[in-house]
Amino acid sequence: MHNKIDHFAIGTQSLDEGVAVLQETLGVTVPRGGKHDAMSTHNCVMQSGNESFLELIAIDPEAPDPGRTRWFTLDDPATRARLAARPRALCWVVGTDDLDAVIAASPVDLGEVVPFARGERSWRLTVPADGSLPMGGLLPAFIEWSPGPHPSAGQQDLGVRLKTVRLSHPDPEALTDMLKALRVDHLAEVRQGEAALSFALETPQGTVVLD
Repeated sequence: MHNKIDHFAIGTQSLDEGVAVLQETLGVTVPRGGKHDAMSTHNCVMQSGNESFLELIAIDPEAPDPGRTRWFTLDDPATRARLAARPRALCWVVGTDDLDAVIAASPVDLGEVVPFARGERSWRLTVPADGSLPMGGLLPAFIEWSPGPHPSAGQQDLGVRLKTVRLSHPDPEALTDMLKALRVDHLAEVRQGEAALSFALETPQGTVVLD
């Protein structure tokens, strides 16, 4: 099984607001991406090194109700309140070549496997039915892409690189054990503290931490 960081999601109240904040914070303008019809969300994306990408994601105000709870807790009142203040780190997503094996070995419920498609590419992603995130986003979602180049190959490279996924938890040893069971402990840095997720990035403006 080969697991690596695929992308990481920054939630925002609106894409225009998120792009403006990241322009000031990172020194780059994140290009528009696409729409997720099944979730009624849309995004902006850019490369973040090592075949990974940064995703800025928001509810699409022009899309109809998706008929289900949106992913990444975007329908949760607490998340909406956080995003009303500023864009926030929501989730990290690990790419795997054996999603079924990941789910079978997981010590926690990662949610249902939902198929998606856009153009010629398709992917399978773990999405809890209630829109929650495993351990509030401290554990990653998992994605398995159809054969072909990684999507980041077609995105702009604006000089931003993901350095570290940072996880804080009151019981770091317990969290690390869960990450080991999922075979992703090598992909994140675990610290003791209040439960929190953040991403350390190298940018044209130096090292920036998005939380």
